[in-house]
Amino acid sequence: MKLQNKAILITYPDSLGHNLKDLDHVMDRYFNKTIGGIHLLPFFPSNGDRGFSPTRYDVVEPKFGSWEDVEKLSQKYYLMFDFMINHLSKKSSYFEDFEAKHDKSKYSDLFLSWDKFWPKGRPTKEDIDLIYKRKDKAPYQNIKFEDGTHEKMWNTFGPDQMDLDVRTKTTQDFIKHNLQNLSKHGASLIRLDAFAYAIKKLDTNDFFVEPEIWNLLEKVNDYLKDTPTTILPEIHEHYTMPFKVAEHGYFIYDFALPMVLLYSLYSGNSTQLAAWLKKCPMKQFTTLDTHDGLGVVDAKDILTDDQISYTTNELYKIGANVKKKYSSAEYHNLDIYQINTTYYSALGNDDKKYFIARLLQIFAPGIPQIYYVGLLAGENDIQLLEKTKEGRDINRHYYDLDEIAEQVQRPVVKSLIKLLEFRNSVPAFDLEGSIKVETPSEHEIIVTRSNKAGTEVASTYVDFKNLDYQVKYNDQVFNF
Repeated sequence: MKLQNKAILITYPDSLGHNLKDLDHVMDRYFNKTIGGIHLLPFFPSNGDRGFSPTRYDVVEPKFGSWEDVEKLSQKYYLMFDFMINHLSKKSSYFEDFEAKHDKSKYSDLFLSWDKFWPKGRPTKEDIDLIYKRKDKAPYQNIKFEDGTHEKMWNTFGPDQMDLDVRTKTTQDFIKHNLQNLSKHGASLIRLDAFAYAIKKLDTNDFFVEPEIWNLLEKVNDYLKDTPTTILPEIHEHYTMPFKVAEHGYFIYDFALPMVLLYSLYSGNSTQLAAWLKKCPMKQFTTLDTHDGLGVVDAKDILTDDQISYTTNELYKIGANVKKKYSSAEYHNLDIYQINTTYYSALGNDDKKYFIARLLQIFAPGIPQIYYVGLLAGENDIQLLEKTKEGRDINRHYYDLDEIAEQVQRPVVKSLIKLLEFRNSVPAFDLEGSIKVETPSEHEIIVTRSNKAGTEVASTYVDFKNLDYQVKYNDQVFNF
């Protein structure tokens, strides 16, 4: 199934029930009109990072189900799969073969050698300081091979996630084969996870390196040119970077909206939100929540530094069980620029504020994505957090079938389901149509969406001061 202009759910294969069969049952029973697509978070065999350290892409992790289960979902929903273009598990057969045979392995140039990357006498301290890092040390790991030799290998993320060398034919063949195979199994979209880290080049910061990054995306696009599959490059950084990706014709994420919208809901001011909505491209996926934390760096220069600080401080003050330590090294936080919380708890578990946030999300340019915890207006899961001591687990609750049956009866969830059904069925949200954003005062906003022909019009009015809102469709008031 090709990509459709309908809301997409983000979920792990074992978060709404225990496996893919349970997920199919839950979708059919409660959300078949609410959701048009599913971003199925990594369902491959993996050695960590909740699936983001895959060992292979050609099989489904047996505890989740089979390709048959995935393909069954693909007949009802457009599906997004993840492909980690920057790395592969240290426990993969590819890396284990490399450890066993070293330079004689057929996968020896699949992975990026730190030692061979640098000319003699380098890297210097200046070289290492220049690298855009996810750690407080140089991004390599010292590997001991079975022949007794040692070599440093690039290792940007977790200790199991070994970086690929995207410059080599071996790696390009690996990428091409796996992307085409994922397409055959029902991928409408393939999300290129951490793609901005994939290019390493001397005398750069090794992040979003131009023009090489565009050459890589063109190759990937070319591998999928005869398929119904679209690629979605994922990047968490200053909004100008994803905007460049959009200018090249690709779909992007709006990762800034969560913080910008929180600022409006905390401060009562609509000005920054209005300015942001006017800038955004239509060919994007909007988010309020994902499997990671709320991105702070994404909102820089959309909000001022003072406004970001205000929003962050209010989040810790207003949010329900949102604490600074949950986004710290104490809880294994990988990224200091993200805050770990559910969006519902970021708004103090307030039903009305939460509904307004989702209302403005669906009126924003693009296609709305909603994380499974957000779909059920879930609170922070402190019990899971304390059990695992993983900060991001605060927003990764496991719902069993009985709990889902209870949660869908809550008024806020019923209203959200109705809202998403409205978004999926109304032609005014045409991606080729237009958007108009007005601010009658600094605490009010009106967003109007029209189809390309201008014959279908939907609008919403929100007063952040009084938390009043109204939705109109072709001049008729629409109630949720």
